[in-house]
Amino acid sequence: MDTLLLLLPQVLFDGLLLGFVYAMIALGYTMVYGVLELINFAHSEIFMIGSVVGIEVFRSLTGYVPNPYILLVVAVILGGLISGLTAVGVERLAYRPLRKRGTKNRLVPLITAFGVSFVLQDLVKLLEGLWHNEFFLSMKNVGELEQSVTLFGIFIQYKSFILIGVSLVMLGALTWLVGRTRLGLAIRSVAQDPSTAGLMGIDPEKIISRTFLIGGALGGVAGVLFALQYTTVSPYVGFLPGIKAFTAAVLGGIGNIPGAVVGGLVLGEIETLAGTFLPVLTGGAFGTEYKDVLAFLILILLLLFRPQGLLGQIVKEKV
Repeated sequence: MDTLLLLLPQVLFDGLLLGFVYAMIALGYTMVYGVLELINFAHSEIFMIGSVVGIEVFRSLTGYVPNPYILLVVAVILGGLISGLTAVGVERLAYRPLRKRGTKNRLVPLITAFGVSFVLQDLVKLLEGLWHNEFFLSMKNVGELEQSVTLFGIFIQYKSFILIGVSLVMLGALTWLVGRTRLGLAIRSVAQDPSTAGLMGIDPEKIISRTFLIGGALGGVAGVLFALQYTTVSPYVGFLPGIKAFTAAVLGGIGNIPGAVVGGLVLGEIETLAGTFLPVLTGGAFGTEYKDVLAFLILILLLLFRPQGLLGQIVKEKV
């Protein structure tokens, strides 16, 4: 028990890092759902593309730009930009035609999202296979970012500070954008009533594209920081983090920006605590891999007893 207590601060910090990754991905789900009420499961692959771009920047430019902080800035910008543009392309090629046809069946865009996920996975596999003849990529040569300090008995790498800092900046910027800008007002208007927003001079299709751009960029930045923190990615790396980020979004209240962050942090802590202590507390009966089962069990229980999420509200439509 004494050993477990000694490990607890480090485990809580590791859970915080994982939670911020889930939170950043969940923000992308929340943005799209808030406008279209669409669960964009292809967002997992948007995140994956960001992680691949991040590793490729470090692998390709290290010899030309030896400063790892400059490389990280370039990786974040390119990862966010490429992922955001990919999300816009997905919206225009896959989701917009369905809206134009007036599709009412919610299963159609959901199945389309899964199809887009497979297409993006195979596209990245093709490109990486032609370029490197390998699918599993490792982050190399991050230099000073691997250095660490010890605070209150917690081992903290410099890159961990960056992950937390960027996550907080993204949350603050997104909250300001949605709540304090004309674009945010337009997004909220389209989310509430696209037809009325159109009559007020707002182009709903343009706002939807910008929402996908913002959500995709958030996912891309999350992918870059994930690759920096956990060092190894593949075309399949987005699946589990994406599903868990969706769980985090539901946990906090789907469509709720602060809720996405809270849900991500809660899920990250629960998963990390379970992965560390479950094998010890159960005498090895349940291994570390059961942390994934626990995450989805939380989702099931939440949908049963509080489907609106921790910070969500049940909104009654007035007639």
